[in-house]
Amino acid sequence: MRAATAVTVREIAMSAETTFGVRGMTCASCVARVERTLRKVPGVAEATVNLATARATVRSADGAPDAAALFAAVEEAGYEPVAERAELAIEGMTCASCVARVERAIRRLPGVLGAEVNLATARASVRFLPDSVSRQRIRAAVAEAGYAAEETGAEAGDAERARREAELAALQRTVLLAAAFTVPLALLAMLKHVPMVHEMLAALMPARGWMLIEALLATPVQFYAGRVFYRTGWAELRHLNPGMNSLVMIGSSAAYFYSLLALVVPAVFPAGTATSYFEAAAVIVTLILVGRYLEAVAKGRTSEAIRRLIGLKPKTARVRRDGAEAEVPVEEVVPGDVVLVRPGGRVPVDGRVTEGASFVDESMITGEPVPVEKRAGSEVVGGTVNGTGAFAFEATRVGADTVLAQIIRMVEEAQGSKPPIQALADRIAAVFVPVVIAIAAVTFAIWLAIGPEPSLSFAFVAAVSVLLIACPCAMGLATPTAIMVGTGRGAEMGILIRKGPALEALAKVDAVVLDKTGTLTQGRPELTDLEPVNGAQPDETLRLVAAAEAKSEHPIAEAVVRAAKARGLSLPEVESFAAEPGFGIDARVAGRSVRVGADRYMRRLGIGLGGAEAVAAGLADAAKTPLFAAVDGRLAAVIAVADPLKPGSGEAIRALHRLGLEVAMLTGDNRRTAGAIAREAGIDRLLAEVLPGEKAEEVKRLQAEGRKVAFVGDGINDAPALAQADVGVAIGTGTDIAIEAGDVILMSGDLRGIVNATALARRTLRSIVQNFVWAYAYNVALIPVAAGALYPVFGLLLSPILAAGAMSLSSLFVLTNSLRLRRFAPPLAAAARAEGAPARGPAVRSGREREEMEKAA
Repeated sequence: MRAATAVTVREIAMSAETTFGVRGMTCASCVARVERTLRKVPGVAEATVNLATARATVRSADGAPDAAALFAAVEEAGYEPVAERAELAIEGMTCASCVARVERAIRRLPGVLGAEVNLATARASVRFLPDSVSRQRIRAAVAEAGYAAEETGAEAGDAERARREAELAALQRTVLLAAAFTVPLALLAMLKHVPMVHEMLAALMPARGWMLIEALLATPVQFYAGRVFYRTGWAELRHLNPGMNSLVMIGSSAAYFYSLLALVVPAVFPAGTATSYFEAAAVIVTLILVGRYLEAVAKGRTSEAIRRLIGLKPKTARVRRDGAEAEVPVEEVVPGDVVLVRPGGRVPVDGRVTEGASFVDESMITGEPVPVEKRAGSEVVGGTVNGTGAFAFEATRVGADTVLAQIIRMVEEAQGSKPPIQALADRIAAVFVPVVIAIAAVTFAIWLAIGPEPSLSFAFVAAVSVLLIACPCAMGLATPTAIMVGTGRGAEMGILIRKGPALEALAKVDAVVLDKTGTLTQGRPELTDLEPVNGAQPDETLRLVAAAEAKSEHPIAEAVVRAAKARGLSLPEVESFAAEPGFGIDARVAGRSVRVGADRYMRRLGIGLGGAEAVAAGLADAAKTPLFAAVDGRLAAVIAVADPLKPGSGEAIRALHRLGLEVAMLTGDNRRTAGAIAREAGIDRLLAEVLPGEKAEEVKRLQAEGRKVAFVGDGINDAPALAQADVGVAIGTGTDIAIEAGDVILMSGDLRGIVNATALARRTLRSIVQNFVWAYAYNVALIPVAAGALYPVFGLLLSPILAAGAMSLSSLFVLTNSLRLRRFAPPLAAAARAEGAPARGPAVRSGREREEMEKAA
């Protein structure tokens, strides 16, 4: 596999996807507006924006769109794309042509906004979108141009963390400043209504003097602390696409300027209506800023799983080069390097052990809590933790090619994608704010026309309350926050969800199809029987069959070869070999024709089976897989292999039944063998004697019955079925092609992971639905209350201050509900512990551990 540092500029430039952060989005309307703006940029085929991650992903069929154009479009819409600056020290430049060459190499990268190279200082200053192009890729582009580049600034991860911390600190300072002015202002406004205090204040200063003090206190809150609402809100209105910032800007400005007019020119108001709402304007801004600060803290927690995964990456590695040991940055490790791992140290990159032995804790990758023994020839994964031994290994995958990097990338992609349930929220968000503004205008008109005196005051309060209580934020956060936490929790459990829609699809499946070999069973069959027929010699037959099978990669072939070697048999030379998938093999061994396969293969060849069929039937009834071997066109032996069930397979199937799922087993084995295994495992439906090319057709047949199907497999010939199923679940220990085809990956290879994945998916979907129900019910119920629907009956009219507080609480409810997913406990582990048995399968790290199965169902 190619090292990350060997990625060429041309390969990078051909990328058709650009991802970057966007600051200033606060609600679903913001998301819709940014998406519409980006889709108008030439070359953009699709634009997806995620409110929870504050990222935009832009796709094009004809190469990556121009990053600068995307940047400008987002800025024009009133938002701030996240850009970083990298300072590179360039070695090897000698003239202006070198400068131009380096600049061109860097500027060609998608996500680079600008690059300036200085020959005198031998430095390059690069402005780029960190979610679209990494610092490592920029250095690789310089290297591809023939120069060496070294980073002189912070690493990307550190820079992003510093940026987030700086944003949170700035928001905290703004909140504290707003509170410093708002608290005395609110106290003053309240004390004016206390009889004795009111008299004291009147004695000190006339009412208009106190109103002036309120104006002085409210002004910095309105225009300094609340400047973000004006900056973004005005951009929204300028583009005729109002959002939450517009609502807050209009609502708080109405309260402020109404009060200012009442202070400066009270004569223009009807009698009794020239009152002050300065405290309302300030409290509105402060409350919403407090809400945003709490949201920012909560949103940070939704991505904790990703940060923990990133934190697993060591920053340095100890390598042996030219006989000497050296500590180098992990980015400088290349395939072929010999890496040394000390006791208790973290494995820096992926590789294969060459010397030494130890036990390695892989729980952060697979979810399995039991350390795994590593010795010469064993694979090790970067980010895992060594035990008490020491070993050296040869680096095989580094940088973006490591398992950990791929896991992080998969989780980030899943968190940034939108499940189908989000489509409704997007459609509502597109019209929500304009509808709210229209309702506020109608409310004002009705109160002014038919409301009691002073009707202007009532109309003003009701209209401002409608503007402030409407909460598009909750709708925008309902799906992405739950997806972020759910996929992150899954990664901690060894369950990788590659696509956000897979979570929703998995939550809705009602049938699970399990491939037998390697998924339901251990995938390491053993030769159990060899019954010679027609006078054949057992050892000679096994020697010939094993020689032929040595050319095959099938697990059954490996079992035959292992048995021959265990008996000390020498394998003759194979002159020719051909495999017929689903039937058998045809080989020429030591001048003799050797054919091995299922009964259907023998029949197709016209070889009579005679009494061997009865022998095969008895073996099949014992859950063994019978095969027939023919030498020189004559049946020579009946061979049987057994592939025992994986530990926990029966437990997993029983748990799937408790979730209300039908479980089917799909196999190429003959029906009698498959039936015996199915009975042992507790399978509901058996799909036997299925050829590799027919697996996807069997899945399609189930779907035609109206079933939502999840297919679980691990082999190359499973890939079409994984793609055909509503959800493809790949066993992570399987082949790369199957893992790539799967929507969900079980890193531990334990079938019980599908139970935990299904339970997690159902819990996540339930959280999304709860979020939507709250967001919509909140708006549907409280907008009429804010408009004054309760006044005719109860004489109650909602204060704009309470409306602003309710709006902030609505978003916090959605975030808090999504964060509950962090405490999700795998149901099978919970059940095992409840029964006093040791927990097996993915590790349990937090949360309640009882009754998860029933809740998930």
